[in-house]
Amino acid sequence: MKASDTRSSFIRYFERHGHLHMPSSSLVPEGDPTLLFVNAGMVPFKRVFIGEAERPAPRAVTSQKCLRVSGKHNDLEEVGRTARHHTFFEMLGNFSFGDYFKRDAIAFAWEFVTSELGLEPGRLWATVHYTDDEAASLWPKLTGIPAERVLRLGDKDNFWQMGETGPCGPCSEIHYDLRPSGATSDLTPEQFNALGEADEFMEIWNLVFMQFDRSADGDSPLPAPSIDTGAGLERIAAIMQGTRTNYHTDLFLPIIAEAEEVIGRRYSLEPADWEEGLPFRVLADHARAVAFMLADGVFPSNEGRGYVLRRVLRRAGRYAWLLGRREPTLDRLVSVVADLMSDTYPELAHRREHLVRTTRSEEERFLATIDAGMGRFEELAPPTGQGTIPGTEVFRLYDTFGFPLDLTQLMAAERGYEVDVDGFDSALEEQRQRSREDRLVGGTADELSEELVAAARAVTAEGEQTFVGYDQVQVESMVLTSEPLGSAHALILETNPFYSEAGGQVSDRGTVSRDGWKMVVDSVVQNDRGQTVVVGEVVEGPGVAAPDTVVATLDEASRRDTERNHTATHLLHAALRAELGDHVQQAGSLVAPDRLRFDFSHTGPLTVSERQAIEEAVNRWVWDNVPLAIEERDYREALDSGAMALFGEKYGDQVRVVSVPGVSLELCGGCHVRSTGQIGLFQITSETGVAAGIRRIEAVTGPRAYTRVRETEDLIGGLAALLRVPPTELPRRFEALLAEKAVLETRLEEQHGRDAADIVGTVVDDAVVLAGGGRLASGTVELPSGSDVGAFGDLLRDRIGSGAAIVHVSTGDDEKGAFVAVVTDDWIGRGLKAGDLVGAASRVTGSGGGGRPHLARGGVGDASRVDDAIAAAVRVALDIGDAAEGS
Repeated sequence: MKASDTRSSFIRYFERHGHLHMPSSSLVPEGDPTLLFVNAGMVPFKRVFIGEAERPAPRAVTSQKCLRVSGKHNDLEEVGRTARHHTFFEMLGNFSFGDYFKRDAIAFAWEFVTSELGLEPGRLWATVHYTDDEAASLWPKLTGIPAERVLRLGDKDNFWQMGETGPCGPCSEIHYDLRPSGATSDLTPEQFNALGEADEFMEIWNLVFMQFDRSADGDSPLPAPSIDTGAGLERIAAIMQGTRTNYHTDLFLPIIAEAEEVIGRRYSLEPADWEEGLPFRVLADHARAVAFMLADGVFPSNEGRGYVLRRVLRRAGRYAWLLGRREPTLDRLVSVVADLMSDTYPELAHRREHLVRTTRSEEERFLATIDAGMGRFEELAPPTGQGTIPGTEVFRLYDTFGFPLDLTQLMAAERGYEVDVDGFDSALEEQRQRSREDRLVGGTADELSEELVAAARAVTAEGEQTFVGYDQVQVESMVLTSEPLGSAHALILETNPFYSEAGGQVSDRGTVSRDGWKMVVDSVVQNDRGQTVVVGEVVEGPGVAAPDTVVATLDEASRRDTERNHTATHLLHAALRAELGDHVQQAGSLVAPDRLRFDFSHTGPLTVSERQAIEEAVNRWVWDNVPLAIEERDYREALDSGAMALFGEKYGDQVRVVSVPGVSLELCGGCHVRSTGQIGLFQITSETGVAAGIRRIEAVTGPRAYTRVRETEDLIGGLAALLRVPPTELPRRFEALLAEKAVLETRLEEQHGRDAADIVGTVVDDAVVLAGGGRLASGTVELPSGSDVGAFGDLLRDRIGSGAAIVHVSTGDDEKGAFVAVVTDDWIGRGLKAGDLVGAASRVTGSGGGGRPHLARGGVGDASRVDDAIAAAVRVALDIGDAAEGS
């Protein structure tokens, strides 16, 4: 039975038994930025199980895409080595949300595997948690399976949990006996597990009896006991197709066949050749993982999900390299994955070009450094040695050659070496510290020293502080704390309008004042209690103290410009995703009054048309004057509504949601315009690369965008006036000027050639005869400015015919000039080399030089010794000539 038929049969069976068929969720968990990837079929239903979300139906059936490459469930190191471990896999699942429980779950499982799939009942075993008397008694009662084939196992084998916290419960598994017929049924749990490790039993079905919600405080009962079935499609396919390994099913063999074609080596299906075939299996597995991660919007980067993708890609690249491949490989395999699985997962077909292009680009980056990196690894871990690779060297492999830590660990383990992970982590953290922007919280390093920042953060106050800066730019406020900090002063205001740098948005500037006293605020920091401390210079008056009343005033023009740029950043993010694809993820930002900067994941530079389309989209939304909707919402509710959250960012139970209806929906605590029309105008000023797979756009809005337009118009007007043509005629005029320039350059080059030929003729005419035949020319020549000295040397060599020349050449471009030596082929064979001649000459002047045997150039140190230098080179040539004649 084909794997696709097994999948369809599973879904149809449970649909007949009242289950709602739901499509697979994305590998990227929706509404859970703390989880890297969906690692089990129940993950999309996590909130249903714990009672936080409505159930879609009492019963459901899915074939869920899953990835296990990190955290508690991480099978990466086992991939290709065992018969059944994978990074990406499909989990067939039937779910009961408070509907049926153990009895029906066991009955459904048994009927499907024996009646629908036709598996031999005598080869099926069941395991239960050692405390689950109910499940242990139900198996023989409902299925007729002998009691001796129902084994009680411990927590490691028969208690399932999604992670350190979350839904969990005892489970019961079905195992298929792969041993020869007649093998004993008298097995202890320890013997059974040992046979499983030896691939004599294969687990094909796991019934999780979801009963508890695990937290740091322990397990609490779920609102309603439920069922979560996990049945690995790959494992069932292996049983149905009569092979002992998932890799030899129709899910993998077409990918392995393409790898054979690309690499030019055969993969053996024989068990004796299992170890030799490891790289092929890794490539096939990783191609599936890469294809589905890219299709679900993950993009290679050095953080979070993107780093997992990069690790998998480069791990595959290393195995292809071991097979002798020095060109991209995985892109071809990813294309096969799309062919195989797009009928079930149409996103593979829709994004096929992106999958292949991105994979190839990432492979090319790695191949550019892998040779040098492997060379360094060989030095660090020679095959005959042992020990620990220092963390600093592991970091160098990562930072310079692009080797992820786990790749170095894998290679080290293959040779019996340990890796200093703590040292690597320290080196990585040191680099991150060095690369952090000078901008500190609330100010740049120039505005506020690191010591002063620490002092400001230590300033605290009793009482509650209220932030009113979203709506007000000037307020009266009571002073809660007033402290001098050297030449600066720090205040904590009860009612505070000053925004403290966060989320990429810089801090506000402004003043705090009262009658006869004024402080210019140039820095804003957060103290350890989360209170905002404003810091600045007192420019008037003796001082203030709590509980004085002051007036806090923002620099309104600066704040409005910042608001324009912040909202424009959200529009830019939306435009990038609309134009380039969902793989675009924010990788950093800066929102300042004078500009905005947005870092995002993408393979390469934007084309001219892409850049124009993105800029036009943002401006179209600006001119639509869309009112923003900003509200505080429950975190989960916001995510469920589609709001974008940054992975790894910590959010509270209540979050601020900034919506540009129909365009953008993001969690954001920053300051924004009231409607998009207030942005006025948006212009991209630059687009560059800042890291592998990370691009950066800088842009301006509002008054600064208008100023830039005026500056451009002035520049064009000035050029038009200079060339005495209307602005619309500038392109045609420049084309004409460039054509004229090309004609003049050709004529000049031709004249230089004639001049050089005349000079060569003069030099050769003065040549002396070398012993043994041939001529030796020498002297000093001056060429016109801009002449090609190399072409002059070739001309001189041709004119000599047989022999050599050493000349000092000067042009208007270099007042000292250079030595040029040429030697004909027949004299190279006699031991005369151009490099020897310029070496002899340059050394006399205190310089050096070199080149090929027939043409070499040397520098001139002391120009007053040029004649002596030429004479020295001539002596070298004459000596070799004499030696040649004597031989």
